[in-house]
Amino acid sequence: MKPKHQRLVFIMVTTLFLCVSVLLTMRAFRDNLVFFYSPSELADRAISSTQRLRIGGLVETGSIINGAQDNITFVVTDGKASLKVQYTGLLPNLFREGQGVVAEGYLVNGTLFNAKTILAKHDENYMPREVIDALKKTGHWQGETPVPAKP
Repeated sequence: MKPKHQRLVFIMVTTLFLCVSVLLTMRAFRDNLVFFYSPSELADRAISSTQRLRIGGLVETGSIINGAQDNITFVVTDGKASLKVQYTGLLPNLFREGQGVVAEGYLVNGTLFNAKTILAKHDENYMPREVIDALKKTGHWQGETPVPAKP
């Protein structure tokens, strides 16, 4: 093979390798991305029941129902819309009504969220940025945005 043809084959193989690498990387990102939504944003979207996502808002007062074998059902609200959340397991110690919460899991249908992980704020000065933004959009944010502590 002539050097000209060798270079052409090398360039084609390299380009093919780069394209395959980019496609594999994009697929890995797509499979591992978890999107955050508020209940009112979920009401406006068609979400697949296989897509893992996070919802956030406040635990609605009077909505916590303790079932058998660590089954807990509660409602997350952002002031405009509410979403029923079902969770099996132990809740964080700071989980309570009126508390900011982020739940990660799957939307079973338009009205039920099956949570695999529940996160609650860890002290009075912290709330996840996504929850703050969602509450500000709905006009229900009543605090100041906390400044993160410097190490």
